[in-house]
Amino acid sequence: MKLYAIIPAYNEERHIQEVAERAKKQLSNESIIVVDDGSKDKTYEHAKQTGITAIRHVTNLGKGAALKTGAEYAISKGADALIFIDSDLQHMPEDIPSFAKAIGTTDIAFGYREPNSQMPAVLKFGNWFIGKAIKTLFGMNIKDTQCGYRAMTAQAYRQIKWTSPDYSVESEMIALAGKHKLKYAQVPIETIYIDKYKGTTVMDGISIVMKMLWWKITR
Repeated sequence: MKLYAIIPAYNEERHIQEVAERAKKQLSNESIIVVDDGSKDKTYEHAKQTGITAIRHVTNLGKGAALKTGAEYAISKGADALIFIDSDLQHMPEDIPSFAKAIGTTDIAFGYREPNSQMPAVLKFGNWFIGKAIKTLFGMNIKDTQCGYRAMTAQAYRQIKWTSPDYSVESEMIALAGKHKLKYAQVPIETIYIDKYKGTTVMDGISIVMKMLWWKITR
């Protein structure tokens, strides 16, 4: 299976080299794609120095747009499967084999973090709230709806191409997977929070649920 890792990055010059170097221990250089989403720092230059594939957006378009740019590039290179990894060291590249194994028997694999004392309360509530909405609307019981660490086959990607340019992309992926009745698995990952201020807020959660209602009706 030809697996490509897609790493969206925005102003991550502190972390991107380490993420890329650790990913290189799991995949070949050409199978690792960093998409610099209009960073104002040296994220792109630092990524290029590692020898992996680096793509740059001229302006900041959002995480969903960066993921799509990377996915389209990987598909054009003949990818059989895609894996999405965050660039801020909250996802361990060493878990790539677990996702590769899972995707060998299913359409899409979602990573999940077990709630613990590291997870801010607002994020726990947001995950619970969005998870309940997804189960009600799409019949999918996802443990961690906002975890961006996930993998899918190329065929699954073609079926659930998202339109969300921002962080609601994670929820749109799940909604579309539910609508297309894709087979899914869930992969446990370590719970790491480097920046407690990043993540889905209450208002983000409400906005995402409203979008899900729209996706249910229109997609």
